[in-house]
Amino acid sequence: MSNGYKKKELSEEEQEAMRDAVEAKADASHDFLRSVLSLNGFSPSRVVAAVPFIGFLALLAIAYIANRHFAEDSVREIDALSREVKYLSWEYKSLKADLMLRSTQSEVLKKVDTLGLKALTDPPKKIVLADNSDN
Repeated sequence: MSNGYKKKELSEEEQEAMRDAVEAKADASHDFLRSVLSLNGFSPSRVVAAVPFIGFLALLAIAYIANRHFAEDSVREIDALSREVKYLSWEYKSLKADLMLRSTQSEVLKKVDTLGLKALTDPPKKIVLADNSDN
């Protein structure tokens, strides 16, 4: 399905109206740039009237710069903390592996052998006391 609007031929009058509109916009932008860049438009009263707006723009610029510095500091702090977390994670894993190795039965037997203790060969026995409630 094709778009019939794009294929429609414009009349001579419509084309002339479009050309005039484009030229008017170009002239308006050219006049605007000329008025901005020329010093004739600056009078002391207009400059004084623009001071609050210029101050507002300066305040926005300062806020933008401060926000950027805060964001960069936050990124640096996050990076440092992530490196510290990674280091602590490695340390935790190595300590956990070391503790698991030391808590195995063979390692515990090696440690307590120097104290004169020996591993049980018989299962533990339960001691039952007789109830003497006749008194």
